Amino acid sequence: MKKFILPYLVIVMSLLSLEAFAQTKSQAQQDTTALLGLPGDNLDLYAVLDLFQKSKTIEDFEKSLNDEKTKVNNLDLNLDKKVDFIKVITNKKDDSYTFILQVDVSKTETQDVAVILLDRDKDKKVSLQIVGDKDLYGKDYVIEPKGNSSITANPGYVGPDPVTKDVPATSTVVVQSAPIVQYVYSPAYVPYAPPYYYGYYPPWFGFATVMAVGIYRSNNWYHHGGYYGGHYHGGNNNVIINNRNSVNHYNNTRRTSNTVRNNQARGSYGTGTANRAGTRPSASTRPATSPSNRAGGGASVSNRQSPSVSSRPSPSTSNRNFSSPSTRSSSMGAGGRSMGGGRASMGGGRRR
Repeated sequence: MKKFILPYLVIVMSLLSLEAFAQTKSQAQQDTTALLGLPGDNLDLYAVLDLFQKSKTIEDFEKSLNDEKTKVNNLDLNLDKKVDFIKVITNKKDDSYTFILQVDVSKTETQDVAVILLDRDKDKKVSLQIVGDKDLYGKDYVIEPKGNSSITANPGYVGPDPVTKDVPATSTVVVQSAPIVQYVYSPAYVPYAPPYYYGYYPPWFGFATVMAVGIYRSNNWYHHGGYYGGHYHGGNNNVIINNRNSVNHYNNTRRTSNTVRNNQARGSYGTGTANRAGTRPSASTRPATSPSNRAGGGASVSNRQSPSVSSRPSPSTSNRNFSSPSTRSSSMGAGGRSMGGGRASMGGGRRR
């Protein structure tokens, strides 16, 4: 009897091994495609935009982005082997918002990570995009939502054969239904200004250890299905920035860090030495749309001190590119301030 069972066991084990190998190979190919070879590999902007749409307020988004449980933030720009805290700065002009994601690399340097562009036109149609900072993602790295798979053309019809149609993501039906979009365009909206800065963080922020980039990418790959994006130049990506005026205005106050640039030049981030935007195949083939000509526009806290012994270079003065006078206040000290006015979320603090 054993003579008959043994061959079957060998065959079954072989088939299981082949299936596991195929899955591992497929996942590895996905992760390789997703890698930029830049510091931005540790903050997946597909996942960030997905998290943004699901958040109820800007403060809620900032908390979710930095929550260790979501596993979205894996940035370590100052190379202390701990995940950096990302704060969200809000600028507003008319019905155009720019939500700037920033990391305080040291007491004297701040690095912009990405900017979320939210715009509503005269017809009340809303567009949403996220643009990665060129120091972390390369030039023209833009992500935006895809259309929903399909919706019922006539929501009042409940028969057995509903007529469905695809809806572009930039339409009011899709984007404006996001909780955070409804919030910022509602009378209940209160501008949020984070009170945090280098060494001063909320008590729930866990200072998580940075995970390997391969593990991080596999944890967040599932977010990619609902979005178009990548680098505009090269590959098949035709996504362009909808509101160029907002981006131009933002570029006047963009903040960069010499520490980040020096680390990247030395290959210290360990994500590869290539700094070529076009080396990654893009995820989108959506036809380009014409850019808009409209002008763009809590809790107690804790402290993380800079380590006394560190392998990272000492902080130097932050570079800031100004082509015209800045209209955005510094995010250092007691926190950033919304362009449209607002109140800072203040609170006590604990230091470690």
